[in-house]
Amino acid sequence: MDPRRPVDTPLGSRLLGTPSETPRIRRIRVQTLLTTSLLGANLVGATVVAVLVTFVVPGPELLEPKFRFLNFVFVPVYLAVALIVGTIMGTTRALHSLQWIVQDRPPTEADRLTALTMPWRLTRMQIGQWTIALLLLTPAYALVDPETVPKIAFTIAFGGITICAFSHLFSEFALRPASARALETGGRPNVRLGGVVGRTLLAWILGTGVPVAGLMIVAAYSLTSRDTTLPQLVIAVLGLGAITLFFGLLLILLNARATVAPIRSVKSGMSRIEEGNLDTRVVVYDGTELGELQSGFNRMADGLRERERIRDLFGRHVGQDVAEAALVAPLRLGGEERDVAIFFVDLVGSTELAATRPPGEVVDLLNRFFEVVVDEVDRHGGFVNKFEGDAALAIFGAPRDLPDAAGHALAAARAIRRRLPIEVPECHAAIGVAAGTAVAGNVGARERFEYTVIGDPVNEAARLSELAKTIPGALIASDRAVATADPWESRLWMLGDAVTLRGRVVPTRLAMPVDAPAVESIG
Repeated sequence: MDPRRPVDTPLGSRLLGTPSETPRIRRIRVQTLLTTSLLGANLVGATVVAVLVTFVVPGPELLEPKFRFLNFVFVPVYLAVALIVGTIMGTTRALHSLQWIVQDRPPTEADRLTALTMPWRLTRMQIGQWTIALLLLTPAYALVDPETVPKIAFTIAFGGITICAFSHLFSEFALRPASARALETGGRPNVRLGGVVGRTLLAWILGTGVPVAGLMIVAAYSLTSRDTTLPQLVIAVLGLGAITLFFGLLLILLNARATVAPIRSVKSGMSRIEEGNLDTRVVVYDGTELGELQSGFNRMADGLRERERIRDLFGRHVGQDVAEAALVAPLRLGGEERDVAIFFVDLVGSTELAATRPPGEVVDLLNRFFEVVVDEVDRHGGFVNKFEGDAALAIFGAPRDLPDAAGHALAAARAIRRRLPIEVPECHAAIGVAAGTAVAGNVGARERFEYTVIGDPVNEAARLSELAKTIPGALIASDRAVATADPWESRLWMLGDAVTLRGRVVPTRLAMPVDAPAVESIG
């Protein structure tokens, strides 16, 4: 799975597209969703109010001929004007304030604040439409029959409050792309935008509290009205109860989806992080604490990427084994005695190379030479402890335990000798292999130290590499290294003369690969 591939629904729904789509497509998508959802909510709300006021809420019968003009002319005209002018023009004006999205420019602080508070602004616009309806229609019906005032006022207020709650949730949903663009440039503005608790409480108040309060009002009105019959009261309770159950449940479900969507995006991102895709990011589009959760996940992922980058860089400088040991164990100076195998590999004639070739060409040659060395050392379980100009020191058996460290060192040395003439024919290298007990650990000061090995095998390997420059094959090992290696490797070496290496007092018996050119005597 490509870690850079966006999740299927980065904004929580396929209807909202992806953040990578063009600004023009994004604007069309947002305006279409916003206008359609608000228009549909208000049409449903108007239908519910008509059903309530006609068949459910007790009071004067509104289907009488005296209400014909209001029912078939005045109310439809107001609805058309309110829906067309209020909804379509209102959403268009709202989106006009989000022109920075179409212009594809970074938002200012004012732009970000406008984008994040836009659902509330549109909700206030819906509240205004229903308030105007209440102020116009109640007096209009009162002029025909004053006794219709409680019935008209209650149903319009009841329907308006419920539909405004839906309008807010629909607006938040449709404006997620704008919120995402606003939040990607910074955190939540220093303004009260509400939170998860406020959103949940609002859903309960408008989806359950207000309808139940309406039932109580109807019951109280029925007790005080002598014209209300028992069947009318039963119909009112059943009708309002059914509306409460349906719209209350729908409102809670929409609120739950709005709450769960950011959590799912973070959960999906965590799964991708667990799979090793550290380039994962989630789109931050929620203006509540859940948006802070999404932002926190992205900050965590950034930290993990930075940590992995530093770890990789650290490992490249000191070796992966040393890096892993340093990350899990407390850092301290000093070391411990370990049975290790060491080999030195050194270029022959490097001074002449530097004098006869351009510096860039010399560096390229050294890099190709060390690439072969590092590849074989890694392949055989060791690590290159340090590069010293045109030479390298490789360690087997520290800091990671390695069964048959000597055998792996000898095998790596033979593989390097075999590959260099083929892959880097311009250079000739000498290799010396030794084995024994050395101290492996951190050497230096508390402020600056390095992992290394110190002991007789290191010095012996260095002297053997010097001696190897003088013989055909340019590969020599100590008899101890061959003796401690497993038979699968030691049988490929033959013992030769014993010599006293420079700077040492104990003679070292030499060993060379069985396929090396014959050497009569080394002294």
